[in-house]
Amino acid sequence: MNVIEGTGAIVVEPDWSKLFDDDIEQVSAHEHWRIITTELKDRQLLAAANGHSIQRLVCAYLMFDRMYREVAENGVVTKPRRGNSKAIARISPYFTAMREAGSDAAALEAELGISPRRRGAATKVDRKQAKPRAADAYTSRTG
Repeated sequence: MNVIEGTGAIVVEPDWSKLFDDDIEQVSAHEHWRIITTELKDRQLLAAANGHSIQRLVCAYLMFDRMYREVAENGVVTKPRRGNSKAIARISPYFTAMREAGSDAAALEAELGISPRRRGAATKVDRKQAKPRAADAYTSRTG
């Protein structure tokens, strides 16, 4: 696990090598994590409870990029198989997965207050101090 300066005490970065085999994707995941956690910390929105949401957002970004490469190379529509008179062109499953990853990312960005449209709705993490009670004064005098 890596600790990004100033954010690791709040949310520890996952070990990307356990999630992704590709070194380039691991580097990309680390960079996305750094950008997201730094922004959330600067806006006082970073909380330990957000750790898994941030991880899912990073994974959605990487899945989107992976599917996008496939669609860019082979197109949105898969060609019918040669020699089969009943075969038809279909939407690429990579395109469908790409759109799904994009939707997941957009929902998580909104939930975390990252998307520009949702920034105003996101509120700071409330780090409450315990409110003193009358009983606290009594127990401190008897001890």
